[in-house]
Amino acid sequence: MSRIRAKVEGIVQGVGFRYFVMRAAEGFGLKGYVRNCHDGSVEVEAEGTKETLDLLLIELEKGPHMSRVENLTVHWFDDEKGYNDFSLSW
Repeated sequence: MSRIRAKVEGIVQGVGFRYFVMRAAEGFGLKGYVRNCHDGSVEVEAEGTKETLDLLLIELEKGPHMSRVENLTVHWFDDEKGYNDFSLSW
């Protein structure tokens, strides 16, 4: 299992981005969270297999219809935090 922490920048707040990410992550069986950041970006932390995390990254690059992703920064980790589910954090 692997873990990623991603920062998504662009038009990603107020367009349903977090709900889009949550549905995708749950569909891939990932655990973690998604939250809005004070700088206007969205942070995603997820753990699962490398293959499912790669699928989530594809979705993060696309985003929902009204969003526009301008930059995606991803950090990979070999450890897990042991999340129980995937949640929206405030």
